[in-house]
Amino acid sequence: MLAGNIWLWVGFTLFVLAMLALDLGVFHRKAHAVSAREALLWSVVWITLAMVFNIGLYIFSGAELALEFFTGYLIEKSLSVDNIFIFVLLFTSFQVPPAAQHRVLFWGVLGALVMRGILIALGAVLLTNFHWVMYLFGAFLIVTGLRMAFGRETEVHPEKNPLLKLVRRIIPVTDGYEGERFIVRKADRWVITPLLLVLIVVESTDLIFALDSIPAIFAVTNDPFIVYTSNIFAILGLRSLYFVFADAMGKFYYLKPGLAVILCFVGAKMVLSDIYHIPTLLALAVIVVILSIVIVASVVRTRRAGIEDPR
Repeated sequence: MLAGNIWLWVGFTLFVLAMLALDLGVFHRKAHAVSAREALLWSVVWITLAMVFNIGLYIFSGAELALEFFTGYLIEKSLSVDNIFIFVLLFTSFQVPPAAQHRVLFWGVLGALVMRGILIALGAVLLTNFHWVMYLFGAFLIVTGLRMAFGRETEVHPEKNPLLKLVRRIIPVTDGYEGERFIVRKADRWVITPLLLVLIVVESTDLIFALDSIPAIFAVTNDPFIVYTSNIFAILGLRSLYFVFADAMGKFYYLKPGLAVILCFVGAKMVLSDIYHIPTLLALAVIVVILSIVIVASVVRTRRAGIEDPR
C-alpha cells in the first residue's frame, strides 16, 4: 500500500496546491467569463495530468494499483458530472455573474480537498478497524442508487439550506454582488456578499455528494492514497467541465439512470466482497459499458428530439 509513505502525500498535496495557485494566480488573476474553448483546454490539462499520474503508478507501483486508480477516477468523474446539474441550478437561482463563477468553483474545490481528505481518512480508519462497515457502505450505495433511479427529480432550493439560514441569521449580507469579493467593508463594518452564500451552498452540496462517491471508490481499493488521488484529480477537473457542459447537461437524458446502475453495482460489489471478489478489471469494464450505453442512448434521443422538433 502507498498510504504509509508520508512523502507521497506531501508531494501530491504540494503539487495540487501549486497547480491551483497557477490557475488562480496566473491564468485567472482577473475575473472574466470562462469561454468554452478555455474550459476545454483546462479539461484536457487536468485529464492529461491524471493519466500521467496513472502511468507513473503503473511504472513504479505495478498494474494493479494503476488499474485501481483509473477505475476510481472513472467512478468519481462520472459521479461528479452530476454536480454540474447542481451548479447550474445554484448559479441560476442566485443569478451569479459569469465572471464570478470560476472563483466560486475554485474556492469550492479547495474546500472539497480538505473535506474529502477528512472523510477518506475517517473511512479508512473505519474499514480497517470495523470490517462490517464495508457492508454498511455497500448497502448505502445500493439504496442511494435505487433512490436515484426511482425517486422523483430533485430540485435545489438554496433558501432551505440550513447552513445558509444560519449564516443569514447571524451575519449581515449585502443587497447585491461586489464583483468577485466574498467580504466587503461598508459603514465601518465587515459584511458578506451573496457570492459567499453561494460558496457555502456549493461546499455543503459537495459534502453530500462526497458521501456517495467516497464509499464507491473504497469498493475498488482499500488504499487511502489511491482513493484520495483519484478523487482529487476528478474534482480538480470538475470546474472546467462545468464551463464545457453547463449548457448541454439537459441533453444527457439517461445520465441519472446510468449513475444509479453504477452505484448499485459498486454497492453490490462491496456487500458481496467476502463471498465473491469482483476483479478490478471486470468492474472497470462494467462501468465503461454502462457509461457508453448512457452516452450513446442520450445522443440518439437528443437527435430524434431534434428531428421531431426542428426548431
